[in-house]
Amino acid sequence: MQYTIRSVPPIVDKALRDRARKSGKSINEVAVEALAKGVGVIPNSIFNDLDWFIGNKSLDASFNDALNWLDNLPQDIR
Repeated sequence: MQYTIRSVPPIVDKALRDRARKSGKSINEVAVEALAKGVGVIPNSIFNDLDWFIGNKSLDASFNDALNWLDNLPQDIR
């Protein structure tokens, strides 16, 4: 199905273009996803906004060393 949408507010246009650029998707793909979410066809419970931050959920090798160092601080410093 094809639609023509007129009078898209500049703020909506900017948000769609930004999301398309950041996700590597076309504006059409982003607009269809936004419409689907807006009408409740795609659940909003899937979030991946922080995937870059969470990463692969493995800790850096030096993390345990830092924890051990903190655990061994004298009591009067803690």
